[in-house]
Amino acid sequence: MAEVKAGAGYAARARLTGVLFGLSAVVMWALYFVYAREAAQTGLLPIDVIVLRYGMAGVILLPWLVRKGLGNLGGVGWGRGIVVAIIVGPLFLMFAAGGFHYAPLAHGAVIQPSTAALVGTCAAILFLGEKLQATRIAGIVMVLGGIALISLTGTTAAAPDAWKGQLMFVAAGSCWAIFTILLRIWQLGAIAATAAASVLSAVVVLPGVWMFGTFARLAALPTEKLLLLICVHGVMSGVLAMVFYARSVEILGVGSAALFPAVVPAVALILGIPLAGEVPLAPEWLGAVLATTGLAVALGGIPGLRRVGA
Repeated sequence: MAEVKAGAGYAARARLTGVLFGLSAVVMWALYFVYAREAAQTGLLPIDVIVLRYGMAGVILLPWLVRKGLGNLGGVGWGRGIVVAIIVGPLFLMFAAGGFHYAPLAHGAVIQPSTAALVGTCAAILFLGEKLQATRIAGIVMVLGGIALISLTGTTAAAPDAWKGQLMFVAAGSCWAIFTILLRIWQLGAIAATAAASVLSAVVVLPGVWMFGTFARLAALPTEKLLLLICVHGVMSGVLAMVFYARSVEILGVGSAALFPAVVPAVALILGIPLAGEVPLAPEWLGAVLATTGLAVALGGIPGLRRVGA
């Protein structure tokens, strides 16, 4: 009996650890959205966010990649690594961060992960032989309804170019969906693929900005603000969120862990109120709730999207 209780206690502690890992990843992804919007509002350009993310993530993950073997890029392979870097490297962030120059936080936090789920669903059905089940259809309808509410709310006289940001978020979400599908097709580890993409992106971006661009906007930031952005974009979003989510998958299983990315939009909107000073309108809240619920329904049954977060 004592052994049974001990085993149950260990299982409960392990599950709690998995939940804490998953929730930590959620908060980190949410903070990325909040501070990507805040970076746009303070005059930083997408290239600045790219430098912050891949410059720091590349430095952190390079020793791991070297230890795993540079000859085959940590098991990813140079050909596949280059493809992954193109899809979720600077191009991805150019869309993801650039969209916040036109549209508010609520739009990016909801449209990007929702698009990733929708595009991933279509790709899984068309190319991986997945079945379009009733629950998945319900999730898709809810996500589309949430996106429609937010899109219609945002394009107003006060923000006539919000549609540009919305299209950029759709492009970013599509890039992420392609990335997750490739992880499944190529059987790549999420951390290994992230390390390869980050290091290759850093190798291209940092010398490129040094020769043809400028670090002046980043250098002009107050030291504490620069350190905060480095921590959020480079350390948390670029590295720790993926590691923590991968650990939650190992402990809880893909079925349970798949629900964590679904709550990122809601958490981002909540954190955006005190941190970015953006209070969503009632239709945006409704759209976020609708899309978040739809994501939870859809992600729970999409193998192609379970390997990584948003």
